[in-house]
Amino acid sequence: MPATTADRVPSAPLTYLICALALAIPGGGHLWLGRRQKGLIFLVTLPLMFAVGLWLEGRLFPFSLTEPLVALAAFADVGMGLPYVVAKVLGGGGGRVVAITYEYGNTFLIVAGLLNMLVVLDVFDVAQGRK
Repeated sequence: MPATTADRVPSAPLTYLICALALAIPGGGHLWLGRRQKGLIFLVTLPLMFAVGLWLEGRLFPFSLTEPLVALAAFADVGMGLPYVVAKVLGGGGGRVVAITYEYGNTFLIVAGLLNMLVVLDVFDVAQGRK
């Protein structure tokens, strides 16, 4: 008898582990769940988008609760996972306000992090058998 969707739904701890992997490595959750094409697309495009943001001299914003919009931008940046950590450790993302591309770089960095968060939500739905 073929397996139904309910038979393939991972346990709750495994679902959260898959989501953590998806947050750390863009596309990693989809690859784990066997959705290779989507996983590879996310694995290539999201870090590339993040790298373009750094190349355009965008800023990785610090968490500052005194400035709520800066804190939101920092939260979005962290959504990239390991590429964010690598960039911070290597001293990237300082941003150069006088650069003509500064705002474009910020936009690429923030949107890449937010898109990765949406990818994590998609992985959760796939892992739960909703997609």
